[in-house]
Amino acid sequence: MLHITPIPAFQDNYIWALGIDDKVWLVDPGDGEAARQWLNSHNKQLQGLLITHHHADHTGGIADLQQHWPALQVFGPGPIKGITDPVAGGQTLALGDMTLQILAVPAHTLDHIAYYLEPADDHPGALFCGDTLFAAGCGRLFEGTPDQLANAMAAFAALPPATLVCCAHEYTLANLAFALAAEPDNPAINERLQRARCQREAGLPTLPSTLADELASNPFMRAHEPAIQRQVNAMTGADAQNALETLAALRRWKDNFRG
Repeated sequence: MLHITPIPAFQDNYIWALGIDDKVWLVDPGDGEAARQWLNSHNKQLQGLLITHHHADHTGGIADLQQHWPALQVFGPGPIKGITDPVAGGQTLALGDMTLQILAVPAHTLDHIAYYLEPADDHPGALFCGDTLFAAGCGRLFEGTPDQLANAMAAFAALPPATLVCCAHEYTLANLAFALAAEPDNPAINERLQRARCQREAGLPTLPSTLADELASNPFMRAHEPAIQRQVNAMTGADAQNALETLAALRRWKDNFRG
């Protein structure tokens, strides 16, 4: 049976465990010790690693895990130390009975990729998107451009709405506060905010979300909406005239948002 599990790491990271039965792949193991503890406590057999980008909170556990599993396969963008199998957008990975498409999504960083697990009869698809897409948000543009971010959002939007969104940080409550500021009359945001608060109060992750959730309540996937364009211009003094300009203004606003 396929399982997809978020493993908490650091203050707000998630390492994703993806596998069938007792065989698992880990996505973005920033903390090797947290990953090993989870593997041991759940009696899972580590098959390999999938890396989305070069930031240390996503790659810091590679060396630790390779020390314990010397023949470990590590897929990811090169050059990242520890990668054994460099991959790039447009490629397909066959991992046992799982097939993953690799999407090039430079924006947060220029080397950023995402892994899309294709749906099957017994499960929906799943998107392992690192820091490019968050629940109700997106990653800062440390290296990329608004154009690249727009292209990444469009690539994600083209996936089936049932796709599980497995991003790498528990930022959902803060992102929804910004989403509400950006689109205050959107009832989907308020509904999602209440749901997320209940999950966090119960000690549960808010992830994975679904692509349907993001299309309904993530302002960075809704920059084409006239209401968001009007709100961005009113709140920031921008003069956004189209979806791309609105997206760029949204990201600048979010960078300094303290709502």
